[in-house]
Amino acid sequence: MQFSKSTDYALHALVHLGHSERCNNVGIKELSGALGVSESYLSKIMSKLRQDGIVRAVPGVNGGYELARPAEQITFLDVIQVIEGRQKLFECSNTKSQQHRLLAEKGTAQRDRDQERSGKSECLVEKVMEGAEQHLHQYLREHTIQSLLDEAFKRCNHESNKK
Repeated sequence: MQFSKSTDYALHALVHLGHSERCNNVGIKELSGALGVSESYLSKIMSKLRQDGIVRAVPGVNGGYELARPAEQITFLDVIQVIEGRQKLFECSNTKSQQHRLLAEKGTAQRDRDQERSGKSECLVEKVMEGAEQHLHQYLREHTIQSLLDEAFKRCNHESNKK
């Protein structure tokens, strides 16, 4: 699994907006310069974040973007799902094979009837992959733009205390 460059830029742009000490918004030119990405490409990413309510566009000559909600309320999972989509990471595609039938769980009579009706039996491979996806989602939910900024601030203070 690999996240796209768009997710990378989106997360870095949000960190930049969260780190901005002034109350003003940050223009797309400044943001694209800080990230080393073209304005047009970054504009498309910011548009997705705006549509999902993560950032707010400020119109006008001195317009730009700002966080639409506090940095502690913007999780990595929120951003990834906006940019990458909200589809499942894994779906069993081998339901007709003998291997799948061997791995399909045998359970209660009710579950077997439900599976017969839906034409699908539970795949153990898919079950493991769904568990991994749930753990990943939980981890990404626990990390926010603010938690990243706090960690960076701690490291910066730690380094300056060493000198």
